[in-house]
Amino acid sequence: MTATEAASPDATPATSVAAEPQPTPGATPPRTPLGARAAAELVGTAALVAVVVGSGIQATELTQDVGLQLLANSIATVFGLGVLILLLGPVSGAHFNPAVTLAEWWTARRGGAGVTAREVAVYVPAQIVGAIAGAVLADLMFGEPLVKWSTHDRSAGNLLLGEVVATAGLILLIFGLARTDRLRFAPAAIASYIGAAYWFTSSTSFANPAVTVGRAFTDTFAGIAPASVPPFIAAQLAGAVVGLALVTVIFMPGRTAAEQPAA
Repeated sequence: MTATEAASPDATPATSVAAEPQPTPGATPPRTPLGARAAAELVGTAALVAVVVGSGIQATELTQDVGLQLLANSIATVFGLGVLILLLGPVSGAHFNPAVTLAEWWTARRGGAGVTAREVAVYVPAQIVGAIAGAVLADLMFGEPLVKWSTHDRSAGNLLLGEVVATAGLILLIFGLARTDRLRFAPAAIASYIGAAYWFTSSTSFANPAVTVGRAFTDTFAGIAPASVPPFIAAQLAGAVVGLALVTVIFMPGRTAAEQPAA
């Protein structure tokens, strides 16, 4: 699932853009200590998984209609994700997603702005620990066993294709917003995309390796069997590669209107 610091009200004034590269998704101000960013990633991912798992448990307790259960689960996720991106984006970039972190590292490695390898080594474990903690917290709130491996098998090939599509779309959205200087819309845009992908992908759009790991720890509506986790993560990473390729093709660097020669 995923994100960026798009909503920061202290965005760099346009007059200083020429002196400093525009931040890509998740890029954070140098003044933010790495420890604070790691804490934001851990807490944000934990809260996101708690929303996903908790709303799934609540929905199954309120109705036996699977369609209504998915609707309740997706609506809660949309609102929860949007709020978390808005709140924590200015601190860590609100990745909450190793696929987003790795994609940003790759773009930085290719000459763009983004996280370093050291930051990746801090962000990704924080996201995974946070995801597990969020699943355990949701189970605790609803009186479920704290850790019970999910029995919800999700190994079918069509579900893996759904994860490739969901993750590719997420990466395309985030980095496309960055390339077009529209990161201020990220909280609403990313949350809306994930809400839509709940319904148009066969996998209900996990699109996040950390969240996938966390959801294996709960045998509830949102769970995923441990045996299904590695293929899901592989599909998500493949989707991230596809998404980055699409960003490169669609949002090719070019001269702005101001740089075009006068008629």
